[in-house]
Amino acid sequence: MTDSPPRSAPETDVLIVGAGPVGLALGLALHRRGLRVCLADARPDGAGERDARVLALAHGSRQTLERLGAWPESGPSPISTIHISQRGRLGRTTMRAAEYQLPALGYVTPAGVLYGSLRAAAERAGIQILHEAEVTRVDTTATHAQAVLGDGRTLDARLLACCEGAIHGAADALRTRDYHQHALILRVQIAAPHQGIAYERFTPEGPLALLPLGEDYSVVWTLPAAQAEQYMALPEADFRAALQAAFGNRVRFTATHERARFPLGLRARGNPVGTRCVWLGNAAQTLHPVAGQGFNLALRDVWALAETLADAADPGEARLLAAYAHARALDRRSTIGFTDSLVRLFSNDDPLLAHARGAGLLALDLCPPLRHFVAKRMLFGARAWP
Repeated sequence: MTDSPPRSAPETDVLIVGAGPVGLALGLALHRRGLRVCLADARPDGAGERDARVLALAHGSRQTLERLGAWPESGPSPISTIHISQRGRLGRTTMRAAEYQLPALGYVTPAGVLYGSLRAAAERAGIQILHEAEVTRVDTTATHAQAVLGDGRTLDARLLACCEGAIHGAADALRTRDYHQHALILRVQIAAPHQGIAYERFTPEGPLALLPLGEDYSVVWTLPAAQAEQYMALPEADFRAALQAAFGNRVRFTATHERARFPLGLRARGNPVGTRCVWLGNAAQTLHPVAGQGFNLALRDVWALAETLADAADPGEARLLAAYAHARALDRRSTIGFTDSLVRLFSNDDPLLAHARGAGLLALDLCPPLRHFVAKRMLFGARAWP
């Protein structure tokens, strides 16, 4: 970022870079608190509906989306039970929605469905969205942020919120880690109804998650990079057999579809704010998909930022941004540490760690207060802390 001469007052309070689910949610949250917002998205109009990702939404995220008027009327599949275990070892634990008087522990939805609901809510609110508007440079002063677009246009605002893109070369990156793993994402048909049960199965190669989606399961299968490449090339029957062997016989798979592969790593900014800038979502932290915490953390960040900036005369004021960063420090730090620790502790075949993991899962199952704390931490983030 560079300094540029002072400019006249901008017409927009907050310019949001990225009109995916995180950017749209932030736009809605800020708009309902009286701030003028504009979204700039590098993609063409309609790209969001074609997003092939599947998102796991915690109960707390549903509450946030309902407050924004953007909860999808159809599409999200409820998770009634979460079954956690490790392959070939003793120890498992089960969390059930009924224990917390909730209709579901969480929900699973195609990202395109959620995008459509958020986009419709933004249109109802009259929020401006610019498509094919790639931000190539950001200049800041003591009073303004200016985004320069690829076609030469400039957009001025009091605050720039970056909600798209991974972290590249951030000098203040708090933590970086290459897990040397890839996630295979696919949809699998099953022989019997899933009854809303989600599975998190830890294997020496990496975690394997089954998330109920319609009548099928959405699968996130973590593997070493070379093994993931080999499995991507397998014929369907051989691939399905390998998946069945990795998961076990608790669920029988009948067909697999829509395989995709993504490299996994951890990158997190030490400070999610700068001069008239704030970073959210993958622009602030990119997490391993284990336990499905990334998007839920982003929505908690969105809500907290909107609360901090409510009716602010100058939403880019350094004092306000510092207050937001301070308020979010505990939840960000603990969620990043939680996912990173799960991967490192469970993605190996060390016999001593295997026994310790089994004992830990057994303790969770036998100690309801401890299990409830972990569950509520996943449902609501830092609100679970005393």
